[in-house]
Amino acid sequence: MRVIIIDTKELILDSNITFDLDVPLYYQLIGIIKRNISMGTIKQGDVIPSEKELCDAFNISRSTVRQAIGELEEEGLVIRRRGLGTYISEPKIKRSLNNVYSFTKDMKSMGMLPSSIIQSFRIIEPSDDVSGVFDIKDNEKRVFEIVRLRCANGEPLLLETTFIPLYILADLKQTDLTSGSLYEILKQRADVFPEIAEETYETTLIDDETVQLLHCKPGSCGFYVERRTWDKMGALYELTQSVIRGDKTKFVLKLKKDQVSWDRSFEGLEKN
Repeated sequence: MRVIIIDTKELILDSNITFDLDVPLYYQLIGIIKRNISMGTIKQGDVIPSEKELCDAFNISRSTVRQAIGELEEEGLVIRRRGLGTYISEPKIKRSLNNVYSFTKDMKSMGMLPSSIIQSFRIIEPSDDVSGVFDIKDNEKRVFEIVRLRCANGEPLLLETTFIPLYILADLKQTDLTSGSLYEILKQRADVFPEIAEETYETTLIDDETVQLLHCKPGSCGFYVERRTWDKMGALYELTQSVIRGDKTKFVLKLKKDQVSWDRSFEGLEKN
């Protein structure tokens, strides 16, 4: 009988990190290790490659490796033993982030009734800018483009354009989104939910067409917000570009020792 011994280190080192993606290198490394854990190719007690082996294999810096291993250790997925290496730890139940911003949840928490008016729902071949955000194969290149006017108590607050790769949930329908949360739909039907999100904020002069949709004055200023969302495996699955009314929106940033928190609120609206 022939016994085949699989080197679990090689399973990790044979993976690829892509330098021309917008996904941080350390997060790609986290995704590689998590994928191997979830597939069962590496198990509790297995030793993962050393810092030097990871640096050499992926051509990344030691600080990048340490950041990735540090986050895995914080999540309870690995344990470092001085002089022995880093081991896969005993599996633990882990709840994914639930405080990633959701318009539907936020409006309900403020006692307001959220709704969406769908301006456009279509499957497209994305532009180079949008295509470059997602790490998808040519035969899976099509994406959903969903343009929604988001309202609270019937009053328009923001215009939101969301791109999601078609393969994530190919049977998604326009009617699903009339009153439901896109995040909840993806969670329930595709087992995809946000693990980490990155948002950038810029002030913007709202164009004439969007002014009419948002029912604000010509020449109004607002916020342009771009969000990129990754799932638990480190795959980027959402790009959302929003224009938010400046006259109804307030952002609050709270700074504490070793902690930063922020809140988004909409003013001048009557609660139900």
